[in-house]
Formats: sequence, structure tokens, C-alpha cells
Amino acid sequence: MRIAILGSGGVGGYFGGRLAAAGSEVTFIARGAHLAAIRQHGLRLVSPRGDALIMPAKAVETIDEAGPVDLVIVGVKLWDTEEVAHSLVSVAAQGAAILSLQNGVQKDEILRRSLPAEAVLGGVCYIAAAIAEPGVVAQSGTMQRLVFGEYGNAPSTRSEAFLAACTRAGIDVELSRDIERLIWEKFVFLVGLSGTTALFGQPIGPIREDAEKRALLLAAMQEVVAIGQAKGVALPADYADSRLAFCDTLPAGMTSSMQTDLARGNRLELPWLSGGVVEMGAALGIPTPANRTIADALEPRTLGRG
Repeated sequence: MRIAILGSGGVGGYFGGRLAAAGSEVTFIARGAHLAAIRQHGLRLVSPRGDALIMPAKAVETIDEAGPVDLVIVGVKLWDTEEVAHSLVSVAAQGAAILSLQNGVQKDEILRRSLPAEAVLGGVCYIAAAIAEPGVVAQSGTMQRLVFGEYGNAPSTRSEAFLAACTRAGIDVELSRDIERLIWEKFVFLVGLSGTTALFGQPIGPIREDAEKRALLLAAMQEVVAIGQAKGVALPADYADSRLAFCDTLPAGMTSSMQTDLARGNRLELPWLSGGVVEMGAALGIPTPANRTIADALEPRTLGRG
């Protein structure tokens, strides 16, 4: 299967690296020093699940240089989604499937504004990984799960082919017949984790042990559930409570990429996380005071320290 990784950072670099190491034909799309390092030294994965070196690795700067592909995995930050969608018009017209592993629930809607709806697969991933240095992607912990599926829940040859490729690569993978619900389930947890860890500048441990912070975490997730239900997503009424219980099982030091970005002075995905919840809530007439508190407090840092 010919796969292009559009955004070869923590998520794209890790999953693309595993696929390439297992024999899939993978092209990494990157930029700057990371691109140069991959071209010169290959892509190195550092992981508790086993290190890997993809050498040589095919690496290019734009999707137009990738050549014919069967699947594009999108792993860029959310603010780049619209630009990426425009860049994918040609490859989608040639029959390539598009699978976004980005955060949030608005990503595929943005892609479908520029691309045929049938080209877009739904997907979520669960992993903590980042670029440790140019050409090196490091995973924290052992979780590396990928769930994807067709919107409309129909089986497809392309989905089966990608499932087989992931299985060969040793990726914990699931082909779902209800991918929209699973995207929203992750969104519930992600909004709570990202919002509170960034707001308080702490990992999940101290947050879940403090009564007021814990209450804000739960309320932020409950607001997402209410919005998802209003949009017709089959989320159980007590789903936020189950996610809070899940938070109690996580390593105390676990944080979010948004908290890490905030600490580094980087741009934040806030407008598509807590900010997106506020926006969707306003459109639906659903109050979102917890997420508004988070979004208002972090808004001055949204564009980073620049």
C-alpha cells in the first residue's frame, strides 16, 4: 500500500515509521531541519515498544512530490487543516483516501469542504510521541492505538488493506463500523485533559486529586457530551463520569500536547478544543461555562509567544 504521511511529527512520524519498517511504501512529508535529517540519516523511532530506523526513508516537502499514493495520513496541527485540504484536491481526485489523525471533531468537516466526502475516512489515535530532535521521533509510554473506519460504516477494500498494513506493522489497530461516535468519545476526554492541564500547568495527577480542579475537568467533559448528543451522536448520559474514572487510572505525570505547547511558547489548538466546544455550544444554545473559563484564560496564549 502506497502511503503518504502529511505531517511527519510525533503522530505521523511514529505510525508512518512503523508502517515503513514493516514494508509499506511510505513517503514522509516534512519541512526544515526534520526533513533534511530524514533525508540524510533516515527516520529513527525511539520507543519502549522497540526502536526502529527507516533508512533510506523517502522524504519530500510537498504532497505533489510524493507521486501516486493510495492513502494520505494527515498529522498536521489543526490550524493547517484548511491549507492541507486544498493541497489534497489532486490526489483525492486520483482516488487516494484521506485519513486524518488530528485532534478534535471538526477536522473531517474542514477536509470535506475541499475534498469529496467519500475520499475522507474517519480516524483517531492514542499515542504520546513527539519529535525529540530532527529525524528522531520518540514515544512516551507504550500506548500506540489507531482506530479508523468509513463514514456510513460500510466495509471497503481500502479500509481492509490499511488494516492489514497496520497489523503487519504491529500497531494496535481497530477497523470501526461506528467511527463518528469514537471520534466524539476521544474528543470528550481530550477536551478535559488538554484544557485542565494547560490551564493549571500541571499533569493529570494533581488535577484529579484537587476537588475544584477535578470538578472543572468533569464539567468540561460533560459539556462535550451534551453537545455531541445534541448533534445526534450516541454518547451515554454518564460518559463523562466514565472518562473521569479513566483519568484516575492514568499515570500521574501524564499531560497533554497542548500543555506542552503552552510551556514551550508554541501556538495552541485551543480554538478547536475548548474554544470549539464554546463555539458549538453557542450555535446549539447549550451553555459551556467550564470550557469558556478555560478558553478565555488561555486565549491570550493561543498564538504562542511568537
